Amino acid sequence: MKAFGFLSFGHYGSGRGRADPDARQALKDAIEIAEVADALGVNGAYFRVHHFARQSASPMPLLSAIAARTRHIEVGTGVIDMR
Repeated sequence: MKAFGFLSFGHYGSGRGRADPDARQALKDAIEIAEVADALGVNGAYFRVHHFARQSASPMPLLSAIAARTRHIEVGTGVIDMR
């Protein structure tokens, strides 16, 4: 296999319900998933951008944090949702 990546749809709740993660937890989870994926040899991590969701309205800080904590994985946006 030459390349293997994943598209994360993330957590997109309001952040107010019991099961909804807040923005901090959602971003922390995404970084941890990318770190484990990098350690397993996954080549790419792409994140869906929800412009009206507090957890992921701006992907650049998340992608920068992932790039700073991984060695081999390619990061980017996979879907830009502009409803």
